[in-house]
Amino acid sequence: MTPKLRVGLVGYGKAGSAVANVLSADPRFDLRWIARRSTPESQTHPATNIPIIGIEQHPFAELLEQYPVDALVDFSTPDSLRAYGSEIARRGIMLVSAISAYTDDDLAYARSLGVYTRVLCSPNITLGINFLIVAAKLLRKIAPFADVEIVEQHFKEKPEVSGTARKIAETLEVGGENITSLRLGGIVGHHEVIFGFPHQTVRLTHDSIRREAFGTGAAFALTQLAQCDKGFYTFDDLLLQLIQHELKKQ
Repeated sequence: MTPKLRVGLVGYGKAGSAVANVLSADPRFDLRWIARRSTPESQTHPATNIPIIGIEQHPFAELLEQYPVDALVDFSTPDSLRAYGSEIARRGIMLVSAISAYTDDDLAYARSLGVYTRVLCSPNITLGINFLIVAAKLLRKIAPFADVEIVEQHFKEKPEVSGTARKIAETLEVGGENITSLRLGGIVGHHEVIFGFPHQTVRLTHDSIRREAFGTGAAFALTQLAQCDKGFYTFDDLLLQLIQHELKKQ
């Protein structure tokens, strides 16, 4: 019987809480703790009874020593990367990071960790959106003459342009002026890529209905990344590896 992958979750906002629900219910994983910036003593996740630990009270070096894990899943903020980076490098702990606002310097630091362990960074870790990106990239190569527009819609409280939309634009080699952002109540996340051809239009869309979709994506990333060599990966890398493997079986 394959042993469970021991996981620590960093971040306990709306997304982090939903991810905790998914990972704790998945028999492949042992979600050992949830870390957040600060928390009262003896707090636990209400649905799972998993301990929630404040990093201000228990820094990562102490936390990882007391509660060892095989992997970290990060849904917190960009500054957390350097808070645990040296510790996961020293211990060879796998990292799945789902932060949308990393700077180029942050990503360069994440890449440097790939020398010591397996690292994945993705601004949106849902399976569907990453499949959309792969499909949009393929269509862009087939028809580079087509007009491209990207529409992203999120909840009112999200202030910045979606990191996923920026990644789509970068992948398709279009500028930020090709992104339209809408903020509306009741929307978790919607992304649409519109290709304008002569005499026809192609629309690729993805909707996140519940934040648990992030947990499903994190679980996929953990299982696929565990089969990889040390290095820095994107979600695209994992999907393309899987697609190539399946095509060889045909």
